[in-house]
Amino acid sequence: MKRPHFLQWLALPVFACSLLGMSGVDLLDEPSLSSTVSTTPMNTLHDFSIETLDGETFDLSSLKGKKVMIVNTASECGLTPQYAQLQELYESYGGDTFEILGFPSNDFAGQEPGTNDEIATFCEKNYGVTFPMMTKIKVKGDGQHPIYRWLTNKEQNGVGDFEVQWNFHKFLVNEDGELVKDVSPQSAPIDPEVIDWINS
Repeated sequence: MKRPHFLQWLALPVFACSLLGMSGVDLLDEPSLSSTVSTTPMNTLHDFSIETLDGETFDLSSLKGKKVMIVNTASECGLTPQYAQLQELYESYGGDTFEILGFPSNDFAGQEPGTNDEIATFCEKNYGVTFPMMTKIKVKGDGQHPIYRWLTNKEQNGVGDFEVQWNFHKFLVNEDGELVKDVSPQSAPIDPEVIDWINS
């Protein structure tokens, strides 16, 4: 005996609703793709390597277990005296648990025009810098170095989008190589905010 047509049509919505209900439960149990992407860093600082001022390769995976301050520097800036406080900070806290990395850049008003050798001489002669200084790079715009693309791009660092505002803009990275926050160029390297973070 054939089933009446109207009963067949009644059965379809019930079947469809049961499938939708099942898939709805499944979706609730799984994290959405967008939330996963927005909270999971694509890289850590430890995935990068860079050349130092003296031409050696610096593998940043060697910094695992250390907190790190990254700062873009310049030799002819009104904030250049911050080199002295950076060195003071390094002498007080640098070692097994904390590191400073300086990245010379000529991106702001041409205030770092020197060669790597000239920058190294300037830092040593004027401020006695002993923390690691990297080769001169671009920290913004076309040709931005991959480390600074990671620091300033939320899709890569998993924390936020940041703009390097001027020379001596500071970025703080935790022991796992994850970006924590940035500190403005005008804030002193020995600002209590920085000291508290190092000691936390």
